[in-house]
This record gives sequence, C-alpha cells and structure tokens, in this order.
Amino acid sequence: MDPLDDPADPADPRTADLGFARVDVDRAARTGDPEVVYGEGKTPDQVVAILRTLHARHPDRAVLATRLSPESMALVGRELPDATLDPVARAATLGPLPQATGTVAVISAGTSDSPVAAEAALAVRVHGSAVDRIEDVGVAGLHRVLAVRDRLAAADCLVVVAGMEGALPSVVGGLTGVPLVAVPTSVGYGASFGGVAALLGMLNSCAPGVTVVNIDNGYGAGVFAARVARQTAR
Repeated sequence: MDPLDDPADPADPRTADLGFARVDVDRAARTGDPEVVYGEGKTPDQVVAILRTLHARHPDRAVLATRLSPESMALVGRELPDATLDPVARAATLGPLPQATGTVAVISAGTSDSPVAAEAALAVRVHGSAVDRIEDVGVAGLHRVLAVRDRLAAADCLVVVAGMEGALPSVVGGLTGVPLVAVPTSVGYGASFGGVAALLGMLNSCAPGVTVVNIDNGYGAGVFAARVARQTAR
C-alpha cells in the first residue's frame, strides 16, 4: 500500500477507516493476533479491501478471511494473487503463516463435518500452531477413535467437531486429559434442530473439562486451541 493512500484514522491510528469499515490494525499488538475478516454479509470488494489493508499493516504474517461466498473467493483469487484459497474451509489467507508452536489435533466425526473442521484447522495454523487432522472417527464406529488415542494424547490441545447427537467430545474427553474444545455442527436430520441437539449434548457432557463453542464456529475453536497450544508449548 502506498503510504499516501494509507487510510489510517488521524484521530485514532489504531484503526484504518475504509468508509464502510473501521479496521482494527492494532489488534496484533494487543493480543498477538491480527484482526480476521468475517466474510458473511460483506461484498467481494469489501473483503478484498479489508484483506489488503490488514496485509499492508502485517506483511510478516498471514491474515485470514472466513465464511467467504464463491464470489468473494473468486475475487480474492483475482485481485490478490498471492492469497491462498481453501474452498473446503470457505476461507483465504494472505501472507506467510507464522512458525508453529505446539500442536492442535482437529478431530472430526464424519465427512459432513469437514467444512467446519477445515475452518478450525486453518484458524489454528494462522494463529501459530501446527495441526494434526484426524477425520471420520465418529462414535458409530468407536474402534476408529480408539485407534488414534496416542495421537490425541500427543497434542497440546484438541478440537473435536461433531454433529448429530454430538457425542464424540465426551468420548474423547474420557480418553485423555488434553484440553479440549468441542464444536457442534449443523449436521443431522430434523430433530438435530440445525445443531442445537449437538450443542446441548456437548454442554451436558459427562466428561470433565469439555469447553464448547457455538454451532459451526470452527474459527473460534481454532483460535482458542492455538492459544492453549502456544502457551503449553512455551
């Protein structure tokens, strides 16, 4: 970005005023992680403008845009050719990923949970930890999760993603004492109520120490898990 075109707010240099958004360019200094672009409700042009602004302020590390529409993904790819697109996670990153500190295992119950698990895994990497993806180990075939118990115990934090009745975090939480954040997904038939059944199942887990984020919130789980893993590894 040309310094003459820098949209910094003269009244508050911690923000960049783009007209349609006041971008928090000070967040990395406060929290260690730059602002993330939540793509839903934003036009493709707005997504590109915010990503470009954040990258100009943080060229040394990746900035992330989540929940991108196909139109936004396409425009980011054209306007920001250095960006990396993740169509499964519906997300994009711009800039180099930070050196990984600690490891987060992202465990998903079934293939239908892949978009949320992919968003969690990408958030983990952008926020500074390595990822071990463990996929399709739902409780309908309990032997599958038992077979990866060593990988669960080796991680610094766990993200467990499941829909339907949301039982997988309780099972994993009973197998290991690694810090665990559960992510209910909106996967399931009618009585799953768009993920509410999984959410309530996780909130009522009999396994101690299970923390729960909102339905389909892979991003929030990834940030939490990366921060736990970074602190644990240090």
